[in-house]
Amino acid sequence: MKLYAKTIPQTLPDWATVVTKNADLFEVEINDEHPNFQSLLEELETEIEPRTFGVKAEDLCSRLGIEMSNPHLCQLLEQAQNLISLIATHPHYEQLLKTGYQPDLNIADAQTALTYLQWELDRNREPSA
Repeated sequence: MKLYAKTIPQTLPDWATVVTKNADLFEVEINDEHPNFQSLLEELETEIEPRTFGVKAEDLCSRLGIEMSNPHLCQLLEQAQNLISLIATHPHYEQLLKTGYQPDLNIADAQTALTYLQWELDRNREPSA
C-alpha cells in the first residue's frame, strides 16, 4: 500500500518506507502484511457506516504523524484507470469470469465512468468560446 503525504515525521515505523521524495510530496510504501501494521489497523478499526468496518485514512495518518497530500483529481483519475486496467487483466479476475462471475456492473462500466469523468475534466479545462 502507498500513501502520498505533504509531511512525514523524522522517523517512521519499520513497516513504512519513504520511496520517493519531491519538494512537496513524499511517497510512503506501507508493508501492510507486517504484524505491527496489522495491530495498528485492528486498534484503529471503527464502524465507518452501519455494518461497515474499516480504518479511515485520516485516522491512520494522524497516528503516524503524516499530513496527507490532496492529489489533483486528474492524478486520482489516472491512478484509478491504471488500477482498473490491472484488475481487468489480473489472472484471479479472469478466473472469476471463467467460473461464472457476472456482476451487475463490470470493469467496462467502471472504465466508461472514468472516461466520462475524464471528458468532463477536459471539457472544463478548455477555454469557453
